Amino acid sequence: MAFQAGGQRPAPRPAPATPEAQAYLQDYSTLLEAVPFPSLVVDHRWDVVLTNGAFRTLFAGAGPHPTAMPGDNFLRFVLFHPDASAVLGEHESSWCLPMLAHFAATLERYGHDHGLQGVRRDIAQDPIMEAAYRQGLPHWMRAVGAEAVEHDGAVRPLHHPDPRWGSTECRVVVETPRALEELGYRRLTLVLREPHRPPSTRRGASHLRVVPAAR
Repeated sequence: MAFQAGGQRPAPRPAPATPEAQAYLQDYSTLLEAVPFPSLVVDHRWDVVLTNGAFRTLFAGAGPHPTAMPGDNFLRFVLFHPDASAVLGEHESSWCLPMLAHFAATLERYGHDHGLQGVRRDIAQDPIMEAAYRQGLPHWMRAVGAEAVEHDGAVRPLHHPDPRWGSTECRVVVETPRALEELGYRRLTLVLREPHRPPSTRRGASHLRVVPAAR
C-alpha cells in the first residue's frame, strides 16, 4: 500500500522560539546521535525535527519523493512513499493501519491544522487509501481496541539494509522528556531485535513464523 501523494511539500518548520529551546534541541541532537538504534523526534503532524545516524542509515535507500521523505514527515513516508514497504515489513497491517489510526485521533484533536488537512486531502485523492481510511480502519480499530492508536511498545517487522540485521523486528519505544513535550515534540526509537535465524543443522525443515496480530 504505497501511494503517490499529490499535495505540496510541507512548509518549513519554524525554529523554537527561544534561544534556550534552540540550545536544548542542539544538545538533544547530540544525545540522539549516541543512540545506536534508529530514533527521531517529531511534532503532532509527524514533521521530523531531529533524527540520528541510525535512522538515516535505515532509510537511506528511500528514493526521492516531493512530499514523503522519511526525514521530512514520517507519517507521509509511511502512507505515501513507494519505497516504504522495502523497509517497513508487513507494511499495510503493521505500519499503515496504526499510523492511520493515530492520524485519525490527531485530526480529531487538531482539526483545523493545515498540515494535517493536507494529509487528509492526499488520502482522499487515492480511492484505495480512502476506502482503507473510511471503511477498513474503523473495522480494524474495533477489532484491535484502544491500543490501535498507541505506538509505544508495539513490535513491528523491519527490513534493515545492514545484512547483520536483515529482516528483523523492532520495538517502538516512545520516550518524551518534559522539556521536549513542552515544545510540542515526542521522540520515538525503533529498538532493533536480533533476527531469528533457523538452525543451520536442521535439514529439510521449513522455517515457519507465526504472524502476530496487527497493532
